[in-house]
Amino acid sequence: MRILHTSDWHLGRTLHGEDLHRHHEAFLLEHVVELVRAEAVDAVVVAGDVYDRAVPPVASVELLSEALARLTEVTRVVLTPGNHDSATRLGFGAGLFRDRLAVRSRVAGVGTPVELPDADGGTGALVYALPYLDPDMAREALAEPGEDGSPVPPARSHEAVTAAALRRVRADLAARRGAGGTRVPAVLMAHAFVTGGAPSESERDIRVGGVDSVPSGVFGPADGLDYVALGHLHGPQRVGREGVDPVMRYAGSPLAFSFSEQHHRKSTALVDIGPDGVCGVELVEAPVPRRLADVTGTLAELLSPAFDDRADAWLRVTVTDDVRPEQMWAQVARRFPHALAVQHVPARVRERVQAAAVTAAADPLEVATQFLEAVGGRAPEEAEAAVLREAYEAVLASERSA
Repeated sequence: MRILHTSDWHLGRTLHGEDLHRHHEAFLLEHVVELVRAEAVDAVVVAGDVYDRAVPPVASVELLSEALARLTEVTRVVLTPGNHDSATRLGFGAGLFRDRLAVRSRVAGVGTPVELPDADGGTGALVYALPYLDPDMAREALAEPGEDGSPVPPARSHEAVTAAALRRVRADLAARRGAGGTRVPAVLMAHAFVTGGAPSESERDIRVGGVDSVPSGVFGPADGLDYVALGHLHGPQRVGREGVDPVMRYAGSPLAFSFSEQHHRKSTALVDIGPDGVCGVELVEAPVPRRLADVTGTLAELLSPAFDDRADAWLRVTVTDDVRPEQMWAQVARRFPHALAVQHVPARVRERVQAAAVTAAADPLEVATQFLEAVGGRAPEEAEAAVLREAYEAVLASERSA
């Protein structure tokens, strides 16, 4: 079986105000569809964050509809929601889909796989699809019988709910393989932050109780699942312990959504899998609409020919003159028509400013602690830190339920 693993499309997202819709169109309707045709892909698995927000723009909904229509003409598609998606909206009509499209958005169904048929009509692979498991919303659905028979929900953490879901997956897989016959390979789709993965600035924080990660060992051992198709982190990468855990990869996002991703090589993972497990993984590079780069210097330096090689890139421009130049934005825009961010950071204070800079990747609780230390002269006490954490998690929960 040949499976194409992709994730984190974030349809509807912009990059510093730049509309990415036509670049999403090129990736999905041209690159992915043609790749599936050329490589005779048996199934495309999309591991969450299909949309960038719970209520996506109409154009993004239409693009997804068109992409799925074209893909299901030539292959099968298994799709799950991520933390940016609304599981209810994305899963609307899932019960009506048949054969070539499976949208798995219900937590209760994690233990029932999508069965991919092989060329002979048998089962070529099992795909267990986990939607994003928000601990506060998934615990009740993943409750297990206690000593007295009453349901006991898992602990309030990403690790606990993921482990509870995996117990259902393993039970189903063991029953199927215990029936004998040819060993059927098993793929798991999950949208989570697995320990060891390298984040970037554009992923949304998913912490609960101060923790956002899931240990790779939760997905093991290696003789159970064969491939874990991960979503959430935007950099393509392998995680987990080789030889101990299953083969685990993040496909990454198809486009760069922050300047922290300018050195990523965006791709999809072409996975060959059989009765003995994963036979090979090939990373197929995604089309690059326009490269990202940083340029730094005085305005005179930036206007010189020294930066001609970056004139066509999406740029984050840092102007280092001691005094803010007149019409700085206008002059930079004329020089670099694709500049997306322009900032004035005098060279004499640049080191201090960079050390204090707050980005989307910064831990909000650490930022609050640093603020209290700077203004109040002390770190928050344990009770104060708990109040900050509860307030922050309440805001995250309200965003997720939107």
